[in-house]
This record gives sequence, structure tokens and C-alpha cells, in this order.
Amino acid sequence: MWVVKLGGSMNTDPLLPGWLDLLAQLGGGRVTIVCGGGTFADEVRSAQAHWHFDDLAAHNMAVLAMAQNAYLARGLNPALRMAATQAEIRSVLHGGHTALWLPIGQCRDEPDADANWDVTSDSMALDLARQLNAERLVIVKACEIDPALSLADLSGAGILDRRFASLAAGAACTIDIVQRTELAHIRLLLLGTERNVGT
Repeated sequence: MWVVKLGGSMNTDPLLPGWLDLLAQLGGGRVTIVCGGGTFADEVRSAQAHWHFDDLAAHNMAVLAMAQNAYLARGLNPALRMAATQAEIRSVLHGGHTALWLPIGQCRDEPDADANWDVTSDSMALDLARQLNAERLVIVKACEIDPALSLADLSGAGILDRRFASLAAGAACTIDIVQRTELAHIRLLLLGTERNVGT
């Protein structure tokens, strides 16, 4: 089983439909897609900067931003099946389909250590991969990725969220950080015709 996180900044990217098609066609029964918040999350940041409300409200609004991009993805590719819980995800996968995570369960009634901007959809995707015992986590970014950089370097550069590298320590799954243009590479990995040593 794989978890594939599509960066929210791809929600206006012309390559997005190609990624969704690839994951719908080759990911049936084994891929769960996580969508980042993208421009919807940027609106949350702007609203918080303007009104100075707390991080708990901002966290919940950012989770809803991820949900909006999930609905966007479903609108672009109706073959994807929405799933909010682990049980629903497993049911979708057992049915031979590609799951599209609706992260409503990540909303909080009370603040906690994860309800802030240090933990974004990157770390949420990692946590989901752990919960599902996924063998691989692929995080697709719109920016160029230097393969020589470590997870800590990528977190420090703001490409991954600030908590990702520490949360990934000891992760059982392979973690690949790839750029949006690597569709062909991921296709080969899904087909099992190319091997890749992840991070």
C-alpha cells in the first residue's frame, strides 16, 4: 500500500489531472491520495494574519482546505473514491479502487501539539501512512527537489513542514520526496519496473 501526497500548490497546475489519472489507473487497490491545502490554506494564513485568531481555528480551517482540494480532485477524476476513516480507506482499496482521503477527522475541539503550522499536510500524510502500515509514502512537490538534501534540510528550507523530519525518524515506510514533473518515474515504480531507494 502507498500513500501519495499531492502538494496543495498543484491545485492550479496543468499536470494535476495527469497525476490523478495515473494514480486512478495504476493505484487501484493500493494507493491512498492525500491533498495539500494549497491556495485554500493560503487564504487561511491571510485571514489569521488579518484577524489574529488562534492556531486551533487556523488548523481546523487548514484541514478544511485540504478537504476542498480533495473534492477538487474528485471533481477532476470521478474514478477516485472518497474515504474519511481508516476503515473507509481499506474498504475502497479492497474494492480495487484508489482512495482519496477526506481528512475531516483531523479537526480538533481542543488545542494540542499538532494543531499549529509546524504540522501541515506533509506530516498528516506521514501519520496516515503509519496508521495504514503503508510500505511507501510519496510526497509530490511543485518546486524543484535537490536529491542530495536530507529530510531535515528540506524541512529547514520550508519544502517540508518543520516537524516532518523529526516525525519521520524511524519510519518503517520508504519516503520519496519528488517534484511534479516525475510522473514517468512514479509510473514505473507503480508498474514495478523500476526500483528506487527512498529517503
